[in-house]
Amino acid sequence: MGTPQFAVPSLRILVNNEYDIAVVVTVPDKKQGRGQKVEQSDIKKFALQYDLNILQPESLKDPSFIDSLKALSPDLIIVVAFRILPKEVFTIPKLGSFNLHGSLLPKYRGAAPINWAIINGDAETGVTTFFLKPKVDTGNIILQEKITIDPDDDSGTIHDKLSELGAETVLKTVKLIESGNVIEVRQDNSLSSTAPKIFKEDCLINWNSGSVKIHDFIRGLSPYPGAFTYLNKKSVKVYRSMLTGIEAASSPGKIIIDQKKIFVCTNDKLLQILELQLEGKKRVAAIDFVNGMNKQSENTFIGNPFG
Repeated sequence: MGTPQFAVPSLRILVNNEYDIAVVVTVPDKKQGRGQKVEQSDIKKFALQYDLNILQPESLKDPSFIDSLKALSPDLIIVVAFRILPKEVFTIPKLGSFNLHGSLLPKYRGAAPINWAIINGDAETGVTTFFLKPKVDTGNIILQEKITIDPDDDSGTIHDKLSELGAETVLKTVKLIESGNVIEVRQDNSLSSTAPKIFKEDCLINWNSGSVKIHDFIRGLSPYPGAFTYLNKKSVKVYRSMLTGIEAASSPGKIIIDQKKIFVCTNDKLLQILELQLEGKKRVAAIDFVNGMNKQSENTFIGNPFG
């Protein structure tokens, strides 16, 4: 069961290892964009290439959907980047149901573990497989694998790394379960933290923060949903930045252009901006943004479009 690209490597590795995939469960097709074109989930697109059976229930509690799963008599349900399963579903398989989560549980339980790990400046992250319980992300751990978060990583690069690492971990988990050699480890709830869903209003850059915190905030939200600020009452998304160690001599948010490089004052150091996107325009490198800026004496990024 899965939806986005993050889940595709896990399904691929199971197919390549000749596991019998009774059914792939994903979200219904949706109309998207200005043209309202019907779009399929990434996991459905992959499943269609291999003629796999697909179910797309509107509700996971739909009795007909649950009956369809029971009729298949699955040994195991594997969940990767999908919706919360009701107990009526995850208790169907005789060997249980497990989930692949993009953090080292019990740290970062919730919808956006990759983003929050980077926003918080963590040095490492990883994936966890665990058996499902009624309470989200609290089940007993089966396996965990770690990776380092490099200084130039953002949520996009970590997403891709964890997607591939997760696939390998899913395969190892399946083999452990079918061999009967799983040693379950209870999560220590005292060490838990949350990774709530991120909304647009959460992505506004606070230039009154320190440069390191802002830098981690930018890369933790890049490329999606994207940290943003305002310039002349227009929003500007910031995708890449770089720490400089240079003391900020002006007020937070003040823009300094030097040899077509963009620097912004924080509450301690200058932060160099490498890639950004003005409202209604394309994502560009700083030099191209500078070339398109209006010539005026005062340019300041602010946290309020009317500040």
